[in-house]
Amino acid sequence: MSYGIKLRVWGDYALFTRPEMKVERVSYDVITPSAARGILEAIYWKPAIRWFIDRIHVLRPVRFDNIRRNELANRVSVNNTDMKGGKPVCRYIEDDRQQRASMVLRDVEYVIEAHFELTGSDGNDPGKHLAIFERRVKKGQCFHRPYFGCREFPVSFEWCDKIPVSSFTGEQDLGFMLHDIDFANDMTPCFFRAVMHDGVIDCRQEVVS
Repeated sequence: MSYGIKLRVWGDYALFTRPEMKVERVSYDVITPSAARGILEAIYWKPAIRWFIDRIHVLRPVRFDNIRRNELANRVSVNNTDMKGGKPVCRYIEDDRQQRASMVLRDVEYVIEAHFELTGSDGNDPGKHLAIFERRVKKGQCFHRPYFGCREFPVSFEWCDKIPVSSFTGEQDLGFMLHDIDFANDMTPCFFRAVMHDGVIDCRQEVVS
């Protein structure tokens, strides 16, 4: 049996990077299901449950803005001798800084409809997990501050009983969008065809790898 929740999230900026872009970051038009799941797990994660995103309600118009951000030019290699030896590995941004342009979203607001299922690793009381999640949301508690794609774009959240009216009407095809990462299958990315009907994206669709 699954247990559903609704969570309203909003923020000033968001960046859900399209994987086909190489150097410059360009955001999807809306939040991805994997990013939505990350927000829920930042608030409440336990090995006993697994979150699934059902629908995403887009409440505000899609607005893009072009900004420049400081990023590391390179990543630490997994073959680094210090890393293999268990020694601390660090990089100094002053030595490896690079400015890159990013096409980000502005003034975003969504309602995430999701449910969780028990994994069987810890008891069989789903009501307990649902009550804990609701209490944590209403108190503003989280394991770490959830963010919209990048850590510098924090998420504000609140419990949602009634979904606000979306500003979108009609149907809009957003193309193929990242659905999630299959960690059990060599971290294979999975995609789905995102179609928005009156501001609602149904994420319970067949995915392709």
